[in-house]
Amino acid sequence: MTVRVGVTGATGRMGAEVIAAVADRDDVEVAFAVNRDPNGEEVSGVSVESADAFEELLLEREPAAVIDFTGPESALGYARACADADVAFVTGTTGFEDDELEALEEVSETTPLLRAPNFARGVQALVNVVGDAVQDLAGYDVELVETHHNAKRDAPSGTANRLLSEIEANGDFSGRKHGREGFDPREEGEIGVHVLRAGNVTGEHEIVIADNHEEVRLTHRAEDRGVFAAGAVDSAVWLAERGPGSYDFADVLAD
Repeated sequence: MTVRVGVTGATGRMGAEVIAAVADRDDVEVAFAVNRDPNGEEVSGVSVESADAFEELLLEREPAAVIDFTGPESALGYARACADADVAFVTGTTGFEDDELEALEEVSETTPLLRAPNFARGVQALVNVVGDAVQDLAGYDVELVETHHNAKRDAPSGTANRLLSEIEANGDFSGRKHGREGFDPREEGEIGVHVLRAGNVTGEHEIVIADNHEEVRLTHRAEDRGVFAAGAVDSAVWLAERGPGSYDFADVLAD
């Protein structure tokens, strides 16, 4: 059975990658693709329509799921519209404020919603192992460095924050230290966080755990955005068969 998906932010970096990923599969097709200012564009042979028609398109084209990589405000609006139309919603958008996250949780009470800061399988593997590393090396210093392209808006990245939450859940830490300047010696228990924005780097996250004259480095480097798009499409196919609730990419990989 072919799963029909809607795609938001269709002319953006990730929206275009999602459409291309769907085109490579036989079990998924694009029901519609929208953008705020489509200008009659096509992406991988798919005509891009105005985001103003999103609610109408949900009813007319009847997608099983919508895949979103836009911004927090627009993503929340799309999610609410999907809930009204009983359509599953997958988002890789990051940078949500606490009240927006609460609103997404409310949406998940009436429709399946999957939110993930990263859809790379390797990142999920990194999330799975970093907690064990921190526990095994209790008391060691921990620093995280993440690098993305110069147009990324949120910092630290959603993936970095996910990794930091996992680190904090598995060790005794006093807080996060963002960058260093001047006389600023390291304090016991802090987690150093460093953000780089340069060029067209797709995404790199490195965790350094060091002490006792040794260091462990855990690194994930994404070489192509297609890996994120493929994971998002996998998630949409999986979510289309689920009931209302809040899901994560780990749920997709565990099934």
